[in-house]
Amino acid sequence: MEWEAIKNRLDTLLAAGKHSEIRGAMMMLNVVDIAQYMETLEKDKLLHVFRVLPKDISSDVFSYMEPEQKQLLIESIGDQEISALIDDMFLDDAVDELPASVVKRVLQSAPVEKRNLINQFLRYPEYSAGSIMTIEYLEFREGDTVRDAMNIIKKVGLDKETIYTLYIIDKERHLLGTLALRRMILADEDAVLSDMMVRNPVSVFTTDDQEKVADTVRRYDLMALPVVDKENRLVGIITADDVMDVIEEENTEDFEKMAGLMPSEDEYLKTSPFRLALNRIPWLLIMAAVAILTGMIIRGFEDVLATSIVLTSCIPMLMNTGGNCGSQASTLIIRGVALGEIEFRDLLKALWKEFRVGLMVGAVLSVFIFLLVTFIYNATFMEALVVALALFATVLIAKGLGCTLPLLAKKVGFDPALMASPLITTLVDATSLTIYFLIAMSILKIAV
Repeated sequence: MEWEAIKNRLDTLLAAGKHSEIRGAMMMLNVVDIAQYMETLEKDKLLHVFRVLPKDISSDVFSYMEPEQKQLLIESIGDQEISALIDDMFLDDAVDELPASVVKRVLQSAPVEKRNLINQFLRYPEYSAGSIMTIEYLEFREGDTVRDAMNIIKKVGLDKETIYTLYIIDKERHLLGTLALRRMILADEDAVLSDMMVRNPVSVFTTDDQEKVADTVRRYDLMALPVVDKENRLVGIITADDVMDVIEEENTEDFEKMAGLMPSEDEYLKTSPFRLALNRIPWLLIMAAVAILTGMIIRGFEDVLATSIVLTSCIPMLMNTGGNCGSQASTLIIRGVALGEIEFRDLLKALWKEFRVGLMVGAVLSVFIFLLVTFIYNATFMEALVVALALFATVLIAKGLGCTLPLLAKKVGFDPALMASPLITTLVDATSLTIYFLIAMSILKIAV
């Protein structure tokens, strides 16, 4: 059935007060779809539907709900219900998914053991590996056998977020290695896990940035990534679903920075116009101030423009082409840096590559524009030559700036995404106009 048909059916059952039928209909849906439906409900109906859900799936549904709905529920249910809900949730979901405004009440209602664990998670830096990891994983001692492991998995496996990878530790909890569940199942029951494990597995520290975590999972194609402290003691794991959320957050942040926006964690339709304005104003002010430089350059060469209408008419084309060429180069470099394909040490290689690209692109554009200016604007040969040469130089400079600035930003500790379209375009505008007028003065023998 289509989503609208499902929603209408559930709305009809809810309005008629058919509790058992609502429950049965919910059981036929995925927990993600149930959470989506609950986003459409008002507070009273939200609470009613949530309490209709079977206890064994309510915590899963809760983890997929939006922060606003979670807050409404936490504010509406009793302490005992909160305690039971948190007790059924995976710890990373209990920490990451709850709205900050209700964390205090959750901590007050949670069992002592889980409360201590939640407090421990909250102490990790935001956006660090420790803040997104889970402690629901399977760990074994180096002397355990396959038989021992199978008994443990059957006993506690349902309470773990993933069982596909086993983690072997020593008495001091140092991470010794990992073992794939598939390999363990196919082994003899008396085989020792440590004899089959992969030693020195890839891991991250609790304080590592979540962007590094995502890059590590992508690079090594992992289903789960162990997290260790500074003494290499296993403290948690990060699963692929959490990494997908991180990648989405990081990509969204990069897109916003590349568009000249201050990063925001809120959804667009749920963000107030005031907040959206605040996110946009800072970079717009910076770009406007820098653009004044462009106006000063044009004003400084007004005598050149006064002698040739053709030169004036070609300014928008020159600035737009330069900005587009710079944006193309910076986009590829920023993406390469994000994927770990390009480092600062590759600057000269990248410059050489973009220089060759610029030569080919610049040559084609220059010839094309020379012909257009000659036939459309009826420009003289010298005027068309000025425009063509300036465009050729602009393309080379734009490619160079688009290649260099993101890598320099990365080198000094800034996000390369900051050196994207708005900033590159503004800098290229000022540079290209200066070159444009200098070429005009030289070729047309004009002195200001």
